[in-house]
Amino acid sequence: MPAHRPEQIRPRRLFLVGLLLTAFSLLHTAPASAAESPEATATPARGSAHMGMGVVAHDGQGGLPAETRATQAEGVDVASYQGNVAWSTLWNSGVRWAYTKASEGTYYTNPYYSQQYTGSYGVGMIRGAYHFATPDTTSGATQADYFVDHGGAWSRDGRTLPGVLDIEWNPYGDACFDKSPSAMVTWIRDFLNQYKARTGRQAVIYTATTWWNQCTGNYGGFSANPLWIARYASTAGTLPAGWSTYLMWQYTSSGPTVGDHDRFNGTLDRVQALANG
Repeated sequence: MPAHRPEQIRPRRLFLVGLLLTAFSLLHTAPASAAESPEATATPARGSAHMGMGVVAHDGQGGLPAETRATQAEGVDVASYQGNVAWSTLWNSGVRWAYTKASEGTYYTNPYYSQQYTGSYGVGMIRGAYHFATPDTTSGATQADYFVDHGGAWSRDGRTLPGVLDIEWNPYGDACFDKSPSAMVTWIRDFLNQYKARTGRQAVIYTATTWWNQCTGNYGGFSANPLWIARYASTAGTLPAGWSTYLMWQYTSSGPTVGDHDRFNGTLDRVQALANG
């Protein structure tokens, strides 16, 4: 067998080394799992938060109520991610009341607010507005003023519901917005007091029992404000301290086209009574 010259052996060795390095690289750059992907863990853009955003992540998506209850009026809540809502379709499906996100913090207003807020009114629904709270950005009183000035006011027209404080998991950082339970209670109280001073109405509190326990220490002193409980299950479950019953119950998240579905703890005449104050 003829001897190989060094210059013939070197290219082969380099070729084999290249193959090994390529294989090693492929083994260690396999696609990340869904839980590790940037899309799954990225912080959402400010302003994109909406009712129930944290409920799916923290409390899960459970089963729906077993039966339609004639004693509970059906409603929906919507935000900018629903875009232009087909209100006539929802009306024909039996929805009779609706809440629209008006504002968040003191830096965001819903660009679809007019279509959603006036559109629901236009088909005959009783409607209201809600504010997504960010207690880590500005004070409760400041955010109440911003809410009232950007769609959250109330009028005694028989078709406008009192505003809602949406206080739940922080999608942008620490679940409790870097506040201690006592500081969170103070923030909520300041918002509620200022909202009542501006409108004459008690704001509705939207929250989930798990968040309330964690971030307020299960404070029981806000029972004068109606409760809107979020729980995606067959029952509303255990309520936060201070409330013996809920006024509204968000029982499912139905996705970006039709809004989250809710039930009022009473018939349509009770919804009208709430609007009338």
